[in-house]
Amino acid sequence: MTDARPGDAGAGVAGFVPALRVSDLAPGTMRWVAVERERVLVANVDGTFYAIEDVCGHRRESLSKGTIFGYVVECPLHFACFDVRSGKFLSGPASADVPPREVLVEGETVYIKK
Repeated sequence: MTDARPGDAGAGVAGFVPALRVSDLAPGTMRWVAVERERVLVANVDGTFYAIEDVCGHRRESLSKGTIFGYVVECPLHFACFDVRSGKFLSGPASADVPPREVLVEGETVYIKK
């Protein structure tokens, strides 16, 4: 799910893996990427990138299949809502926050902490 390659300029940022290019994700959109065999949702909110695990705690549904409204991602299954900046549970039938992932943007590459 990524166009960034380990040999790209800027690769090798300690503790981070290249996830995608900045141009791959327009503001107001989100998608999932694989980070060390785990699905991570990456969202571009007004040019700032955020990442949380791509799973709703209620029924383990992929949040990336849902909808994003500003900083809020809504689960497609039962409409639980989470803040993409922190993973904080906001409303709905979920039972817990979603773990956030640290993001680093260097040049044209978006990196996610392992």
